[in-house]
Amino acid sequence: MSSPTFPSAPPPETREVWLRGPLPDMPPLLQPVAHALLQAREELTAAMQDFPPALLNERPGGVASVGFHLQHLAGVLDRIFTYARGEALLENQLAALAAENPPLAIEADTVQKLVQRFSAQVDRALTQLCGTEEATLPEARGVGRAQLPSTVIGLLMHAAEHTTRHLGQLLVTAKWVRSDA
Repeated sequence: MSSPTFPSAPPPETREVWLRGPLPDMPPLLQPVAHALLQAREELTAAMQDFPPALLNERPGGVASVGFHLQHLAGVLDRIFTYARGEALLENQLAALAAENPPLAIEADTVQKLVQRFSAQVDRALTQLCGTEEATLPEARGVGRAQLPSTVIGLLMHAAEHTTRHLGQLLVTAKWVRSDA
């Protein structure tokens, strides 16, 4: 009787990020946050590769535009990671938040600039994660001007969850506006 044959595992570079193994220098408890952010960056970069800038402000059915999601992805990571450090938002962060909703000014390279901005923010987030001591994860942190209660781990996990949620919305909206074009 012969042994059953199983398909070989796909090469590491084609697997989802979380299946590629631990990231070097990343605290073990923060690996899922890092994996989620890296996966989001890969998916966003691929999806926006040839996205037409003219469609960035389209809001089919009244949903948030692809441009909003692209701005929000970078901005929210910046804000949440600021709170995780126990810091208040700076004026430039508040200005960036206010600028997320109005329609974008469209240039030929707007999509690439927004994708690069998100990618750079993911790099900053990963650097912060690598420097985060696991012992600090349960420490209390305040969110916003009202200083709503959270913890370091709560904020970092929310950053990963919020990023993936908005990425999913962006991907659906991008497909929708492309099919209408």
